[in-house]
Amino acid sequence: MEYDLDSGSHSTYSLHYHLILTTKYRRGVLTEERTQFIHEAISGFADNYGVELTNLDGEDDHVHILFRTKPTTDLVKFINTVKGATARRIRNEYADELKIELWGDSFWNDSYCLISTGQVSLDVLKQYVENQRE
Repeated sequence: MEYDLDSGSHSTYSLHYHLILTTKYRRGVLTEERTQFIHEAISGFADNYGVELTNLDGEDDHVHILFRTKPTTDLVKFINTVKGATARRIRNEYADELKIELWGDSFWNDSYCLISTGQVSLDVLKQYVENQRE
């Protein structure tokens, strides 16, 4: 098996993560255009956290964000920045369209799912998505 490894001055690592964010109330407000908008917003600050965005995709009520990091990355801080920055930007850009489906300042659900991709399985993802719908 061949690994895609990164290295620092005193370490070798391969840290890949799968982040799933769901919209507040699981409202189907994410269009292809809005998902692309979120991708561009995250790409704008990911380097500041030592994060390389490898893929972002989703459906109308959630996004899947695949990224790789350095061992020094503060994942909670990065995720909170992702949620806060994307929510503010998308609400500013699409305010009139979103006020019918979402009210207040919320865009994302309070919770999130973060999985190291070495342990990700289709069953785990299905379980998370189903739990969020209840």
